[in-house]
Amino acid sequence: MSPTRFASEHKWIYVGAIVLLVVLAIIGIIQYESVKTGNEAAKKANQLADAAEEAGYPRPDTGTIQRALGTDGGTVCEDPVGALASALWKINVSNGAAFVGQRPVIGDARALRAEAEILKIYCPDKLDKFKNKLDDLKTDDTVRRDA
Repeated sequence: MSPTRFASEHKWIYVGAIVLLVVLAIIGIIQYESVKTGNEAAKKANQLADAAEEAGYPRPDTGTIQRALGTDGGTVCEDPVGALASALWKINVSNGAAFVGQRPVIGDARALRAEAEILKIYCPDKLDKFKNKLDDLKTDDTVRRDA
């Protein structure tokens, strides 16, 4: 049996090996991108958790932040100064009653600045518009914090 005849009879082994290598290379590239994205999301989630601690809040779970905000801020960064977001701020800064008993109150400044922290980390290009909108709300130190 000549070497040329052997190679031609087992051509499927070479083709199979090449196909397998190409598939493994593609899987490797996809895995690399997902790990890279996961690392970026973890870094931003840790930044946000650190900012919450500095503001005097308990450290939130970074895994939850990662899943909720990802690398781009999710729904928080979609339209932070739109009508829906503005309505939600005003609803959330109320006395907590439902329906006809609900009244606006003077919100706590530090609590309202939490979304600004998210925007600063995840989508800093939208932060200025948000701060202008937030400055229109009347806030004060209304939450008692035990030192």
